[in-house]
Amino acid sequence: MPLQSPFQIDIPATDLLSYLFPSSIPASDTPIWIDADDTSNSLSPSQLLSWVKRFAAGLQGLGLKRQDVVMMYSHNHIFVPVAYLGVSGAGCVFSGCNPAYGVDETVYQVQNTECKAILVEPSLLPTLLTAAEKANFPKDRIFLFSDKEVQTTDSIKDWRSILPSASKADSWKWEPMNAEESRTTVAALNYSSGTTGLPKGVMISHQNIIANVEQSIYMRDLEQPYHPSSRPQERWLGFLPLYHAYGQLWSIVAACRTLSPCYFMRSFNYTKFLSNIQNHRITHIQTAPPVLVMLAKRPETPGYDLSSLQNILCGAAPLSKELQNQVSDRFNLKVVQTWGMTEVTCSCLHVPGGLDDRSGSVGYIDPNASIRLLHESGHEAGPGERGEIHVKGPNVCMGYWRNEKATKETFDEEGWLKTGDVAIRDKKGRFWIVDRMKELIKVKGFQVAPAELEAVLLEHEGVADAAVVGLMLDHEELPRAYVALKPEHKSTHSEWDIERWMADRVAKHKQLSGGVVFIDEVPKSPSGKIQRKVLKEWAKRDASGGWVRRKEGKGAKL
Repeated sequence: MPLQSPFQIDIPATDLLSYLFPSSIPASDTPIWIDADDTSNSLSPSQLLSWVKRFAAGLQGLGLKRQDVVMMYSHNHIFVPVAYLGVSGAGCVFSGCNPAYGVDETVYQVQNTECKAILVEPSLLPTLLTAAEKANFPKDRIFLFSDKEVQTTDSIKDWRSILPSASKADSWKWEPMNAEESRTTVAALNYSSGTTGLPKGVMISHQNIIANVEQSIYMRDLEQPYHPSSRPQERWLGFLPLYHAYGQLWSIVAACRTLSPCYFMRSFNYTKFLSNIQNHRITHIQTAPPVLVMLAKRPETPGYDLSSLQNILCGAAPLSKELQNQVSDRFNLKVVQTWGMTEVTCSCLHVPGGLDDRSGSVGYIDPNASIRLLHESGHEAGPGERGEIHVKGPNVCMGYWRNEKATKETFDEEGWLKTGDVAIRDKKGRFWIVDRMKELIKVKGFQVAPAELEAVLLEHEGVADAAVVGLMLDHEELPRAYVALKPEHKSTHSEWDIERWMADRVAKHKQLSGGVVFIDEVPKSPSGKIQRKVLKEWAKRDASGGWVRRKEGKGAKL
């Protein structure tokens, strides 16, 4: 039988704006979204709501209709929550595009979303304009997007140019959703590679977001030495990218719901990260394993006062119990793990926020959700047995955007989401992630599909065939390519040549940081499929053999 969460909670069945700004409670005037570099630059919920109304009215004034997509191509800043909530509040769909994307990756998302407007950070405009031209996207639907008003550039106007005045917009009202509308109306389109293949738009409904925020806050407050209704003030650091589900859930929606001040970093820089924790007395952070590696090993760490930190929530990729406990002991705080994926909005398993679990577990099932572990043979795995995680719950996505085939492949006939992650559980209901059935590589918490990188590699004139796999090195997974060259190019190209060529064509987290290895032939099955298990064995062998990166980027044995 599937395991149901032992916790059951009431989840509001409405739209995001009604959830965050109920008519019975005035919006707070306390700053919540704060620029970490300039704390005078901030927004309170009441200020944000005013901007949200103006932006939603402006989008409707442009002629955008219900469920039209608005894409954002920007780093973090305090007006990203305005875009996120303004778009969904207007009944449209928010889709964040990774600012590290190059032209071709951006073209793909523009075309796949069929977006009707684009918000672009001024520094990213040259890339976006090139992508827009290739995608035949109209320039008059592109708007400069910053926390400060900017001058028209290349005939692209500031996003404020479409906004009505604050006084006019104050009368704008959103239409509260009933339960069915909340469940079936897409609020966000976050891109994921799913279990394999090119990125796909994950349709996240208003109900999905509300449910996952409620689930996450409930689990955060469990085992704490206070009653959830009287939680003490927390201070968060918003360095997770806001185009991504993890950052959206915590730094936008949960921050607003709990009125937790969140200090935004435009992008991640480790020394700035440390100084912001010290200067703003941050109490809680949400992060991924690579940041814990830095906390444990980087020489800059002892130079900063991190004594304010009480709790680190860690998800997005596997975290060993050794690293978890090393960080916990060093900084005298709790490291609590979580498990999730874009398809469950953000998360579905949590270690309770106040529990000092040192086992490496990713915790218990979130409230109102169910999980079953299925063995390869099809039977349900018992305690201590490995099985693929299948999930049901109010936080599970609606499916993939305009991709019925992928949706059918990912959900079974009973509506269970097949995650591709393999776990074991104990009799108490705790889970541990032990493997991944899916081909994806997790790089600093972001998904990288081998097939996508292989397709790019095959565009190189000298590459006859290629296969990509993750190389696990020092608690991090790195994309590693095994490449077969065409005979006439074997003497003219080096591994480093291929690595540099790729670096110019893909986002930073997709680069071949695990190196390139030349081989005679890519291992394939009789049907022509790449034998991923063989590649994993090669990568494991290479990692255990002491592969390291030289300064010029080549791999070498120690």
